[in-house]
Amino acid sequence: MTPFRLSAGNLKLELSPSIGGAISAFEWTGGGGARPILRKCNSPLEKVLDACSFPLVPYVNRIRGGRFTFRGREVELEPNMAGDPSPLHGQGWLNPWKVERHDAVSAVLHYRHDPGEWPWPYEARQEFSLDGQGFSVRLTCRNTGDQPMPCGLGQHPYFTCGPQTRIDTRVECAWAIDEKVLPVEKVPAEDRFDLKGRLVCGQNLDNGFGGWGGEARMSDPDWPYELRLSSPEAKFFQLYSPPQGGIFVAEPVTHANAALNHPESEWPELGMRVLDPGEAMSLDTRLDVIPK
Repeated sequence: MTPFRLSAGNLKLELSPSIGGAISAFEWTGGGGARPILRKCNSPLEKVLDACSFPLVPYVNRIRGGRFTFRGREVELEPNMAGDPSPLHGQGWLNPWKVERHDAVSAVLHYRHDPGEWPWPYEARQEFSLDGQGFSVRLTCRNTGDQPMPCGLGQHPYFTCGPQTRIDTRVECAWAIDEKVLPVEKVPAEDRFDLKGRLVCGQNLDNGFGGWGGEARMSDPDWPYELRLSSPEAKFFQLYSPPQGGIFVAEPVTHANAALNHPESEWPELGMRVLDPGEAMSLDTRLDVIPK
């Protein structure tokens, strides 16, 4: 399906269901034209990695080497991003979604996964709602099989940034990473991992954080607004800030990177859920645009 737009007040949200159920534009229209709030994308969107944001389902971030064990079953997944040996972010972002319905200010997208490399069937939905202050999206995953299934959810929004862009959020710990962006050590969220009112552009970070407070504020003197990202169910947070600057990614997520590679006894601490047959879990995410 071709992209379509929602509109409320001076905000416009464009969705591209066929490209991973992604957001392909989120704009502020006022004061002399349209201004991208999330990063500006090609129109029409062609590749999900060029999107403004995309859903993470039924796991987030990486599975070390594409292998994990769950209740006696060995699961092996092929890499799904060029140059990275560890598959990441599940299947939803790499497949088309169907539109259940949409109107001027809301939309529901649907994705169904049949058993394959990921051996459990599931259904995922995204429910979008736009108003004059921002947009909300509820991502839901339901286990449609007859066996328990591991599950985790997240959203992956890209923000533009410059030398004065700041993020302000509370986290309790961080995970240092190796050259393959896999966690190697849990450390306090101090110094370079302190996210309280810090500059966020070009910071050479690609790290997971635990003990997230559920809200992050982003600001820049050149923006006519401030942004508030909130997600009450997400106790974990992923921040990607490449050294070249220009963009950063602030991900509300329900579990830690590579959680599936830990023993199941550690999953509750790491945020990994197990869904029984027919059971579902949801992640609510809200992005508010607050005029200055």
